[in-house]
Amino acid sequence: MNAPHPSAREREQLYRDMDPLNLTPLWEVLHALVPREPATPCVPALWKWDTVRPLLLRAGAAITAEEAVRRVLILENPALRGQSAITQSLYAGLQLILPGEVAPAHRHTQSALRFIVEGTGAYTAVDGERTSMRPGDFIITPSWTFHDHGSEAEGPVVWLDGLDIPMIRFLDAGFAENGAARSQEVTRREGTSFARYGHNMAPVRHDAPFGATSPIFSYPYERSREALERLERDAPVDAWDGVKLRYVNPLTGGSPMPTMATFMQRLPAGFRGRGWRQTDGAVYSVVEGAAVVHLDSPRGTQQFEVGARDHFVVPSWHTARFESDAGCVLFSYSDRPVHQALGIHKEERLQ
Repeated sequence: MNAPHPSAREREQLYRDMDPLNLTPLWEVLHALVPREPATPCVPALWKWDTVRPLLLRAGAAITAEEAVRRVLILENPALRGQSAITQSLYAGLQLILPGEVAPAHRHTQSALRFIVEGTGAYTAVDGERTSMRPGDFIITPSWTFHDHGSEAEGPVVWLDGLDIPMIRFLDAGFAENGAARSQEVTRREGTSFARYGHNMAPVRHDAPFGATSPIFSYPYERSREALERLERDAPVDAWDGVKLRYVNPLTGGSPMPTMATFMQRLPAGFRGRGWRQTDGAVYSVVEGAAVVHLDSPRGTQQFEVGARDHFVVPSWHTARFESDAGCVLFSYSDRPVHQALGIHKEERLQ
């Protein structure tokens, strides 16, 4: 004979009695803790360059780079306002530097990437070596390396900052330190790191200078673009991605940073891509051309028309599909290395 089912009143009293002891019944939250499929609170979002750029220039008039430390407008996911996050694990912001300015040296636990959006003539310095910034270049600031930025340009220079700030915050592992000088001393000529590691070669006797992070901290766009164009011409075009390549750490073959993967892809003219979804949410910067991004989720269907220098986010497990009439080049980054390290990464390519 089955035991009598407890009354709702008895259950409510149980909850009241356990609450002062900081106890919670699992059965009330189990489905939220272990859902049938990823259920991110994040939503797709688009930041149009023509709308954002005037606000960046107004920020340039309102505060100096040195006063701000980093003059950045954060791209906040609409569902995560106030958290300085574009997904639950990633940060994105657009940084402006004006002629003659210096963003002073500091270092921090968080890994950072810079993707140059507009302007030529600025530089970033990492661990004693400077690299010039040109549109489409991908630059790394490894964890706990001193870095500063400066500009010898004639006009504004803007780049996308991508960091693992929310991830480090979740782990309670964030540290930062200001440099002793505004700009660090340059001890190596520009291009030294690329000469050592950027030609499918490496010094015979060496240690990884940045630990798990790539020893190349500047990946020039001209090389990435050349590879994409050659593959579009000479190799099969993928039905989902067009022509897509991932940046690599030449010492390991893995991602350039332990927490973030980076990609460059080209959608050929007339491309009509198939849908895909993945557990790693991804942030995109449109380098050249234009495309239409179709997004499906339990919340409904959205469509973004994107052009050069626009930015958008595709959250975890949202079905995306790209189309481009004239052709388009996209840079993106995600937290895929963490998913892969934990053995939880999943991807579906829909037919």
